[in-house]
Amino acid sequence: MSNNTSNHSRIPWTQIIGFFLSVGLTFLAVWWGLYTDLARGTIVAIVFVLAFLQAAIQLFMFMHVTEGEGKWQVGKMLSASFIAIVIVAGTVWVMNSMH
Repeated sequence: MSNNTSNHSRIPWTQIIGFFLSVGLTFLAVWWGLYTDLARGTIVAIVFVLAFLQAAIQLFMFMHVTEGEGKWQVGKMLSASFIAIVIVAGTVWVMNSMH
């Protein structure tokens, strides 16, 4: 029997890279929100884009999205994306409606 663990690295590089990318995107969003003189709508749009990128990074690097079983994985991702969009849009709607 051969030892299959010799082909794998002991350091989880994917998770380390994903962690630093997530932290970097978080700091970038905070910087855009606090230290720029852009319009509020522009800042919100930039933060949403950065949040979407961070969610994608976490899905692919931490939650192993690519390790699914074909069409069922696509269905799960579409339903999860729909739920996330409804939650975010509902939150923004409620926060804007409170004046």
